[in-house]
Amino acid sequence: MPSTGQLDKLQGVYDSFLQKLVKAREAKGLTQREVSTRMGMSHSFLNKCETGERSIDVMELLQLAELYGKSPEYFLKGD
Repeated sequence: MPSTGQLDKLQGVYDSFLQKLVKAREAKGLTQREVSTRMGMSHSFLNKCETGERSIDVMELLQLAELYGKSPEYFLKGD
């Protein structure tokens, strides 16, 4: 089982990931609804992803990265 320090570090990376999702979307001037529609998902899809209520699978990450003009690695690298 990971130690508390390891879990804190992972939570920090995850929080950074979520912040990058929001910033990349906003930089493109897109709303959550627009992105969800383009991806063929429900309108609440991206809101739940950006708030951490829902996980993003690999294929969704690849779609978002392409839509935002970023590499998948951009979202996964810690600050």
